[in-house]
Amino acid sequence: MWVATVLHRPVVPVPLFFTSHLSSKVLLKPKTFRFGFLLPSLKLKASATKKQLQTQEPDNEDLHNQEKSDDQIFDLGWLPTFPHVLVASMSNFLFGYHIGVMNGPIVSIARELGFEGDPILEGLVVSIFIAGAFIGSLSCGSLVDKLGCRRTFQIDTIPLILGAIVSAQAHSLNEILLGRFLVGLGIGVNTVLVPIYISEVAPTKYRGSLGTLSHIGTCLGIIFSLCLGIPAEHDPHWWRTMFYIASMPGFLLALGMQFTVESPRWLCRVGDMKDAQTIIRNLWGDSEVDKAIEEFQSIISNDGTDVNSRWMQLLEEPHSRGCIKVVSFLDVLS
Repeated sequence: MWVATVLHRPVVPVPLFFTSHLSSKVLLKPKTFRFGFLLPSLKLKASATKKQLQTQEPDNEDLHNQEKSDDQIFDLGWLPTFPHVLVASMSNFLFGYHIGVMNGPIVSIARELGFEGDPILEGLVVSIFIAGAFIGSLSCGSLVDKLGCRRTFQIDTIPLILGAIVSAQAHSLNEILLGRFLVGLGIGVNTVLVPIYISEVAPTKYRGSLGTLSHIGTCLGIIFSLCLGIPAEHDPHWWRTMFYIASMPGFLLALGMQFTVESPRWLCRVGDMKDAQTIIRNLWGDSEVDKAIEEFQSIISNDGTDVNSRWMQLLEEPHSRGCIKVVSFLDVLS
């Protein structure tokens, strides 16, 4: 009978140094890791949570301030007034156009009308435009007080259109002078009228920004006329086309002013409070109606209180300082 015997390896005792190594490095290290690192991590997490709670309110304030700044960047309160100011600024475009329209074709005009080589007559054809503007600017105030801004704009387009057509069809020196003088009359009225209209229609907050459109219109008119005069070097009759083109903005101005609003200040002056309030409400907002009407009435009530003022007061203190500065500036230019 066979008996299976199983040979077992003898159990070797574990060395003492290995046992101590395990007990110090393996068995104790998890305890050190568990209690030495996990607990402090909980404290750090809690402290971070406190900081997040402390910074929630400032984040909300920053978000609110950012929304306010976005509203200011995309402020469109000027938009209802912009079309009316743009139409009125077309007058300044005509002003700039007639300033530069004579620069290119003056030689062709002088040759065709028979005053070539005469610098006095050439200068007269150019400068009589400014003489007409001076007279027109003096008559602007009375026209606006009686007719209002819209009607004054539309009536003023008559000399602008007639002057351009007369200049385009001129066959003598007198005709070209007459046409230029008529254009000057219209430009003189508009030069005074446009800033008045913009200041009385535009909201106070955007009055300065919208007022720059008149100056931009003048610059664009000069640039357009100079560019349009380039063909005059090769075509001796091109100057007639340039004057015909000058009549087109006059028609557009007369038509455009039919769709613009009247000055609310002038409406208050003539007693039409209902229309004035409607215009201010549509262009400025409901919150500005009472304030604007009160301001207009205050200005109107003070009209005529300075009837005893004299022109010679400009030479008295403190106004004389401004006159001295103007004279000094003119001396520097000369």
